[in-house]
This record gives sequence, C-alpha cells and structure tokens, in this order.
Amino acid sequence: MFKKTSLYILIVLFSAVLPSCSKYSKISKSQDFKYKYEKAMEYYEREDYYHALNLFDQVIPFYRGTDEAEDIAYKYSFAYYYQKDYILASYYFDRFAKTFPRSEKAEEASFMTAYCKYLDSPVYSLDQTNTYEAINGLQLFINAYPKSSRLEECNALIDELREKLQKKEFETAKLYLKMRKYKAAVTSFDQLLKDYPDTKMKEDAMFYMIQAYYFYASKSVRSKREERYAEAMETYNTFITLYPDSKHNKDIKYMTDRARKQLDNIKERN
Repeated sequence: MFKKTSLYILIVLFSAVLPSCSKYSKISKSQDFKYKYEKAMEYYEREDYYHALNLFDQVIPFYRGTDEAEDIAYKYSFAYYYQKDYILASYYFDRFAKTFPRSEKAEEASFMTAYCKYLDSPVYSLDQTNTYEAINGLQLFINAYPKSSRLEECNALIDELREKLQKKEFETAKLYLKMRKYKAAVTSFDQLLKDYPDTKMKEDAMFYMIQAYYFYASKSVRSKREERYAEAMETYNTFITLYPDSKHNKDIKYMTDRARKQLDNIKERN
C-alpha cells in the first residue's frame, strides 16, 4: 500500500513538473527577445530566480544600452541575492553601481555590495578574509554616502564583524596558551589589546596574558626570568587598577605572589 501511494505521489509530481519544464524550454529556445524579457520578469515576480536568471542571461546582450538594461541588471543582482549566492550577488551589485552611477538605485546597490560580503563572512574559527573585505566595503559605503539613512546599520554591522575578528584573535591566543607556547600567547594577547583597546574581552584577555607571562617566565632561562616576572607584575598592576573586583583576582593573586617571591629570590642572589 505504501509503495503504491509513493508511486502515485511521484507520478503526480512528475506530471506537474513536466509541462512547466516544457514551457520553459520553449521560452528559452524562442528568438523573440522581448517575449523572453517579459517571461524573465514573470519568473522573477514569481520568485523563480533560477529560471529568471537563465532568461536574463539570454536577453542582457540584446537590451544593452536600452532603458530596460538598468532594471534587468538590478533584478539580475537581486536574483542571485535571493538565491543566497552572495559572492555573485556582491559582484553584480558592484557592477550595477559602477555601470549606473546616476541611478536612484546606485546607493542601494553599493550598500548591497558590502552587505552581501557581510552575509558571506564565515564563523570566527575559519579564515576571516571575507570579514575584512566586508568591513572595508561597509566603510567605503559610509565614505561614499555620508548622509545615507543606512549609516547606523553599517556601523552596527562593522561592530559585529570586528567582534568576530576579536573572537578569532582571542581564541587563537588561548590556544597558544593551552599548547604551552607562552611567548606566542603573550604576543597574541598583547596584539589583541592593541588592535581592540575597547574590546569586551579585555578583562579575560589581560588575565590570560598575565598567566602566559607567569608561565613564560617560569620556563625561561635564569637570565631572562627577572625581566619576564617583572612584565607579569606590570600587567597585573594595570589589571587590578582596571578590575579591582574581577572574578579572576583569586587566581591572579596566587600567580603574582609566586612571581614576587621569585623576583625577591633573584634579587637576593644578585
């Protein structure tokens, strides 16, 4: 019974799809480009972007330089966007903005160029090349349209992308610490704090940086220990001033007490 029902459903679906495919095939083979243009618009309005794009590809050369060219290029870009092909969408929005710079849609296209790159930005653990490109694109839009109503949105998107980059750097530095690559951890946490002095991760980053300094000093040759324990203490002093009630204070106190003893021992020997 189940097999018969499934077969029936497949037959019904196939019967429904076949006329549609046949109809599209006839449109595609037609030499009437005005007819193809009208059908491309119909497919677009019905949100059938796959068939719309295929027909747009065929009519774009025919309509180049005409009044319809701008509208085709605009919908062509959005068709890729609605299909979530953000790489091609960004490319064609950028092309639209450059081809039709005086269009009332040029500002929107410029924004969408950057916004598609934002949507294509991967999770923080992956390569962040697209994230940097998205930030640059959004900043270029802000510079080009300083009075745009989209400025607040652009700044919010940039902040979100920058937080992702901070998360990437923070987790990379923590990984170095976990792998006992203390020098690399110190350098990475230090760079994070220089690149993003107002980061929300500052308290945790400074804590792990002190930890990295402490272990880096304890594993160093004797001639370098005094200098590195001193660096740990310097970071601690800054930390305790900024975060007197930090959740990390108990752990930090243990490390700094030991660091002070080590410094005292070193000075006594000298």
